[in-house]
Amino acid sequence: MPTDPRPLGDALTAFTPPPAPGPAAIDGRFVRLERLDPSRHATDLFAANQGGDQVWDYLGYGPFTRVEDYRDWQAAMAASSDPYFYAIRDLASDLVLGVASYLRIDIANGVIEIGHIQLSPPLQRTAAASEALMLMVGWAFDAGYRRVEWKCNGLNAPSRRAAIRLGFTYEGTFRHHMITKGRNRDTAWFAIIDSEWPMLKQAYHTWLSPQNFDADGQQRASLNALTAAALPGRVDG
Repeated sequence: MPTDPRPLGDALTAFTPPPAPGPAAIDGRFVRLERLDPSRHATDLFAANQGGDQVWDYLGYGPFTRVEDYRDWQAAMAASSDPYFYAIRDLASDLVLGVASYLRIDIANGVIEIGHIQLSPPLQRTAAASEALMLMVGWAFDAGYRRVEWKCNGLNAPSRRAAIRLGFTYEGTFRHHMITKGRNRDTAWFAIIDSEWPMLKQAYHTWLSPQNFDADGQQRASLNALTAAALPGRVDG
């Protein structure tokens, strides 16, 4: 029999729309993600950001020179369901050192983005920072999402590297996508899909295991190496 020449995509017979984000907290080994609350989170994070104005370079807001202004911004974000913000609490210091959010939450299609990521200087390049983002990826797929997205300014090299370390695949750059703080922004797109999650979940587990860190807290196997081995055909951009 002749084959049908019209490709229509795989039929989804078992897809159930996932829930909207909602846990008050998501616990990890190094961090706890807590639903953003300016009365508990603004002061710590404002202090942690001092002297690090570069953390705002690729965001559409900030830097904030007064804690009152920063608290007002957090209050507006905390009232939103999309984006849905979490504060990142470092368990070793019990300080809030960053924020991140779910956004562009498309329940009907099972798609969700992780963005508005702002890591203070003390949190950057730590296992806690990596785990915070792993927890967000993991919650989304475990809740039933089909696709988790990561988008960033095409010039934001640290964000692009972070996406690749976490196992996201580069999917292209949207040219002249936005105007941010009066400047052009080309936006780089990355994603993980549900068929990739079981391999990445094991890579995350291996990287986070106590056996992967020496007595000085240095990683033995890098996250980038583990996720690259899990998804050998990944496009890094």
